Amino acid sequence: MNAVPDPSGARSPSHLSRRRVLVAAMLAPLAACGRKTPHAKAVAADATVLALGDSLTSGVGAASPDAAYPAVLQRLTGWKVVNGGVSGDTSAQALERLPALLQAHKPALVIVSIGGNDFLRRLNASVTRTHVHQICDQARASGAQVLLVAVPELSLMAAAGRLSDHAMYEDIASELKIPLHSKGWADVLANAQLRADSVHANAAGYAQFVDGLVGTLKATGLLAQG
Repeated sequence: MNAVPDPSGARSPSHLSRRRVLVAAMLAPLAACGRKTPHAKAVAADATVLALGDSLTSGVGAASPDAAYPAVLQRLTGWKVVNGGVSGDTSAQALERLPALLQAHKPALVIVSIGGNDFLRRLNASVTRTHVHQICDQARASGAQVLLVAVPELSLMAAAGRLSDHAMYEDIASELKIPLHSKGWADVLANAQLRADSVHANAAGYAQFVDGLVGTLKATGLLAQG
Protein backbone atom coordinates (compact mmCIF):
# COMPACT_ATOMS: atom_id res chain seq x y z
CA MET A 1 0.00 0.00 0.00
CA ASN A 2 1.34 3.44 -0.93
CA ALA A 3 1.59 6.06 1.83
CA VAL A 4 -0.60 9.11 1.40
CA PRO A 5 1.67 12.20 1.09
CA ASP A 6 1.41 14.82 3.80
CA PRO A 7 -0.31 17.79 2.16
CA SER A 8 1.56 20.18 4.46
CA GLY A 9 4.88 19.15 2.92
CA ALA A 10 6.35 18.39 6.38
CA ARG A 11 8.97 15.70 6.49
CA SER A 12 8.69 12.74 8.79
CA PRO A 13 10.92 12.45 11.89
CA SER A 14 12.60 9.41 10.37
CA HIS A 15 13.46 11.35 7.22
CA LEU A 16 14.94 14.22 9.23
CA SER A 17 16.94 11.78 11.33
CA ARG A 18 18.41 10.15 8.24
CA ARG A 19 19.30 13.58 6.88
CA ARG A 20 21.11 14.57 10.09
CA VAL A 21 23.11 11.34 10.00
CA LEU A 22 24.08 12.03 6.37
CA VAL A 23 25.18 15.59 7.12
CA ALA A 24 27.23 14.44 10.11
CA ALA A 25 28.93 11.81 7.96
CA MET A 26 29.83 14.44 5.36
CA LEU A 27 31.27 16.83 7.96
CA ALA A 28 33.33 14.22 9.83
CA PRO A 29 36.21 14.09 7.28
CA LEU A 30 36.42 17.89 7.36
CA ALA A 31 36.75 17.87 11.14
CA ALA A 32 39.46 15.20 10.90
CA CYS A 33 41.39 17.32 8.41
CA GLY A 34 41.25 20.23 10.81
CA ARG A 35 42.78 18.14 13.57
CA LYS A 36 45.69 17.15 11.33
CA THR A 37 46.79 20.75 10.74
CA PRO A 38 46.73 22.53 14.11
CA HIS A 39 47.03 26.29 13.95
CA ALA A 40 50.19 27.67 15.50
CA LYS A 41 51.46 31.04 16.70
CA ALA A 42 53.31 33.16 14.12
CA VAL A 43 57.08 33.16 14.62
CA ALA A 44 58.52 36.70 14.77
CA ALA A 45 60.39 37.93 11.71
CA ASP A 46 63.70 38.24 13.58
CA ALA A 47 63.39 34.99 15.54
CA THR A 48 65.89 32.14 15.65
CA VAL A 49 64.75 28.88 14.06
CA LEU A 50 66.60 25.58 14.43
CA ALA A 51 66.56 23.16 11.49
CA LEU A 52 67.45 19.77 13.00
CA GLY A 53 68.29 16.92 10.68
CA ASP A 54 70.79 14.94 8.69
CA SER A 55 72.43 15.40 5.27
CA LEU A 56 69.21 16.69 3.69
CA THR A 57 69.32 19.51 6.22
CA SER A 58 73.08 20.12 6.11
CA GLY A 59 72.76 20.42 2.32
CA VAL A 60 74.68 17.50 0.82
CA GLY A 61 74.27 17.73 -2.95
CA ALA A 62 73.73 21.49 -3.00
CA ALA A 63 76.05 23.61 -5.12
CA SER A 64 77.10 25.63 -2.04
CA PRO A 65 76.10 26.11 1.62
CA ASP A 66 73.85 28.96 0.49
CA ALA A 67 71.75 26.45 -1.45
CA ALA A 68 71.06 24.22 1.58
CA TYR A 69 67.43 24.41 2.62
CA PRO A 70 68.01 26.30 5.95
CA ALA A 71 69.86 29.07 4.08
CA VAL A 72 67.12 29.32 1.45
CA LEU A 73 64.47 29.40 4.17
CA GLN A 74 66.32 32.19 5.98
CA ARG A 75 66.35 34.34 2.85
CA LEU A 76 62.63 33.83 2.24
CA THR A 77 61.43 34.41 5.81
CA GLY A 78 63.84 36.81 7.49
CA TRP A 79 64.30 34.31 10.32
CA LYS A 80 67.78 33.42 11.57
CA VAL A 81 67.78 29.76 10.60
CA VAL A 82 70.45 27.65 12.31
CA ASN A 83 71.57 24.70 10.19
CA GLY A 84 71.52 21.83 12.69
CA GLY A 85 71.98 19.14 10.06
CA VAL A 86 74.77 16.56 10.34
CA SER A 87 75.38 14.20 7.44
CA GLY A 88 74.88 10.56 8.44
CA ASP A 89 73.01 11.33 11.65
CA THR A 90 70.40 8.91 12.89
CA SER A 91 67.46 9.89 15.07
CA ALA A 92 69.42 8.73 18.14
CA GLN A 93 72.35 10.99 17.29
CA ALA A 94 70.09 13.97 16.60
CA LEU A 95 68.37 13.38 19.94
CA GLU A 96 71.76 13.36 21.66
CA ARG A 97 72.77 16.66 20.01
CA LEU A 98 69.48 18.43 20.63
CA PRO A 99 69.90 19.67 24.24
CA ALA A 100 73.11 21.57 23.44
CA LEU A 101 71.53 23.13 20.34
CA LEU A 102 68.48 24.25 22.31
CA GLN A 103 70.67 25.70 25.03
CA ALA A 104 72.95 27.53 22.60
CA HIS A 105 70.33 29.00 20.26
CA LYS A 106 67.06 29.13 22.25
CA PRO A 107 64.99 28.79 19.07
CA ALA A 108 61.40 29.94 18.76
CA LEU A 109 60.76 27.12 16.28
CA VAL A 110 62.42 23.75 15.69
CA ILE A 111 61.97 22.10 12.28
CA VAL A 112 62.57 18.36 12.74
CA SER A 113 63.56 16.33 9.67
CA ILE A 114 65.24 13.11 10.78
CA GLY A 115 64.95 9.37 10.29
CA GLY A 116 66.22 8.78 6.76
CA ASN A 117 69.49 7.19 7.91
CA ASP A 118 67.57 4.96 10.31
CA PHE A 119 65.57 3.65 7.34
CA LEU A 120 68.66 3.23 5.14
CA ARG A 121 70.39 1.24 7.89
CA ARG A 122 67.27 -0.83 8.58
CA LEU A 123 67.16 0.21 12.22
CA ASN A 124 64.18 -0.75 14.34
CA ALA A 125 61.25 1.44 13.25
CA SER A 126 59.65 1.53 16.70
CA VAL A 127 62.93 2.78 18.21
CA THR A 128 63.20 5.45 15.51
CA ARG A 129 59.63 6.48 16.24
CA THR A 130 60.45 6.82 19.94
CA HIS A 131 63.49 8.97 19.19
CA VAL A 132 61.59 11.31 16.85
CA HIS A 133 58.80 11.60 19.42
CA GLN A 134 61.35 12.46 22.13
CA ILE A 135 63.01 15.07 19.90
CA CYS A 136 59.69 16.83 19.38
CA ASP A 137 58.85 16.56 23.09
CA GLN A 138 62.18 18.02 24.19
CA ALA A 139 61.98 20.86 21.69
CA ARG A 140 58.52 21.80 22.95
CA ALA A 141 59.63 21.53 26.56
CA SER A 142 62.28 24.18 25.82
CA GLY A 143 59.51 26.61 24.88
CA ALA A 144 59.90 26.25 21.11
CA GLN A 145 57.17 25.42 18.65
CA VAL A 146 57.80 22.35 16.49
CA LEU A 147 57.20 21.55 12.84
CA LEU A 148 57.75 17.90 11.94
CA VAL A 149 58.89 17.05 8.41
CA ALA A 150 57.94 13.63 7.07
CA VAL A 151 60.70 11.48 5.57
CA PRO A 152 60.11 8.84 2.86
CA GLU A 153 60.24 5.19 3.81
CA LEU A 154 62.19 2.49 1.99
CA SER A 155 60.09 0.25 -0.23
CA LEU A 156 60.06 -1.51 -3.60
CA MET A 157 58.15 1.50 -4.93
CA ALA A 158 60.94 3.77 -3.70
CA ALA A 159 63.44 1.84 -5.80
CA ALA A 160 61.24 2.60 -8.81
CA GLY A 161 61.25 6.31 -8.01
CA ARG A 162 57.85 6.45 -6.32
CA LEU A 163 58.23 7.60 -2.75
CA SER A 164 55.78 7.96 0.10
CA ASP A 165 56.19 9.30 3.62
CA HIS A 166 56.71 6.87 6.46
CA ALA A 167 53.44 6.61 8.40
CA MET A 168 55.14 7.27 11.74
CA TYR A 169 55.40 11.00 11.04
CA GLU A 170 51.68 11.56 10.68
CA ASP A 171 51.10 9.44 13.79
CA ILE A 172 53.57 11.48 15.86
CA ALA A 173 52.22 14.80 14.63
CA SER A 174 48.69 13.71 15.44
CA GLU A 175 49.63 12.47 18.91
CA LEU A 176 51.52 15.64 19.81
CA LYS A 177 49.13 17.96 17.95
CA ILE A 178 51.97 19.62 16.06
CA PRO A 179 52.08 20.68 12.40
CA LEU A 180 53.40 18.23 9.81
CA HIS A 181 55.02 19.04 6.47
CA SER A 182 54.24 16.02 4.31
CA LYS A 183 55.57 14.85 0.93
CA GLY A 184 58.26 17.53 0.83
CA TRP A 185 61.21 15.17 0.52
CA ALA A 186 59.19 12.45 -1.19
CA ASP A 187 58.26 14.73 -4.09
CA VAL A 188 61.82 16.04 -4.48
CA LEU A 189 63.64 12.72 -4.26
CA ALA A 190 61.20 11.03 -6.65
CA ASN A 191 62.27 13.47 -9.39
CA ALA A 192 65.67 12.72 -10.96
CA GLN A 193 66.01 16.34 -12.11
CA LEU A 194 65.85 17.51 -8.48
CA ARG A 195 68.40 15.02 -7.11
CA ALA A 196 72.18 15.15 -6.84
CA ASP A 197 72.19 11.39 -6.22
CA SER A 198 69.71 8.71 -5.15
CA VAL A 199 69.19 10.11 -1.64
CA HIS A 200 70.12 13.80 -1.81
CA ALA A 201 68.59 16.84 -3.46
CA ASN A 202 70.43 19.27 -5.71
CA ALA A 203 70.11 23.05 -5.44
CA ALA A 204 66.87 23.05 -7.43
CA GLY A 205 65.52 20.28 -5.23
CA TYR A 206 66.28 22.15 -2.03
CA ALA A 207 64.64 25.26 -3.46
CA GLN A 208 61.50 23.27 -4.31
CA PHE A 209 61.47 21.72 -0.85
CA VAL A 210 61.55 25.18 0.74
CA ASP A 211 58.74 26.41 -1.51
CA GLY A 212 56.52 23.65 -0.17
CA LEU A 213 57.75 24.15 3.38
CA VAL A 214 56.89 27.85 3.26
CA GLY A 215 53.39 26.90 2.12
CA THR A 216 52.97 24.67 5.16
CA LEU A 217 54.41 27.32 7.49
CA LYS A 218 51.88 29.83 6.20
CA ALA A 219 48.96 27.39 6.26
CA THR A 220 49.64 26.48 9.89
CA GLY A 221 50.18 30.08 10.99
CA LEU A 222 53.85 29.68 11.88
CA LEU A 223 54.78 32.14 9.14
CA ALA A 224 52.72 35.29 8.84
CA GLN A 225 51.05 35.78 5.47
CA GLY A 226 52.86 38.44 3.53
